[in-house]
Amino acid sequence: MTDFNDRKKGEEAKFAFDEENAFKIAARRNRLLGHWAAALMGLDEEETKAYATAVVQADFEEAGDEDVIRKLLGDLTTAEVDVDEAGVRAALEEKTIEARRQLMSES
Repeated sequence: MTDFNDRKKGEEAKFAFDEENAFKIAARRNRLLGHWAAALMGLDEEETKAYATAVVQADFEEAGDEDVIRKLLGDLTTAEVDVDEAGVRAALEEKTIEARRQLMSES
């Protein structure tokens, strides 16, 4: 019975670890997306930091990535940046990979 309990605890620990890493990757990806969009909008350094934080916070509105995509697309459209939803989604995928690499290199 202890083997089963040990395995159960191990699986629970792995799940918690995986969930924490997924959260860290998403937060870092959103910050990177904020910097990417800020550069396209021509924001200065202070505005870029604030905007990146706003993108991270936007991800807490609903589950999934649609809230972040909606924010980025809306802000970029308002700033008259020539980018479409496919471009934002491509940047999201690119920044996810970059965020994962950054976190793995820190470990």
